[in-house]
Amino acid sequence: MKTRKVPLRRCVGCMESKPKGELLRVVERDGKPVIDPGGKANGRGVYLCRDEACLAKAEKKKALARGLKIQGLTPEDAEVFRDAFREEIKQ
Repeated sequence: MKTRKVPLRRCVGCMESKPKGELLRVVERDGKPVIDPGGKANGRGVYLCRDEACLAKAEKKKALARGLKIQGLTPEDAEVFRDAFREEIKQ
C-alpha cells in the first residue's frame, strides 16, 4: 500500500515549510483577514504557525496583506485579527 504524501505549506511569518495540518489558514473576507479553522474556505489563503512570534513577524513584514492581496490592515482590523488568532491557538 502506498503512503500518502503530506502536503507542505509555508508560514508567512517564519517562512518555514511545515505539514499543512500544523499551520493555521487565513483567508480574505471583505478586505479583512479571517481565520479559516477548517482550511477549506474559498479564496486566496496564507498560512501561519500557531505561534504569536510568527504573527508578529508577518505583521512586521506586512506579509498577511501582501499574501492576501489586500490594501493593508487598519489598526482596528489588526487588533481584531490578533484577538481571533490568540483565541484559535488556545484551542
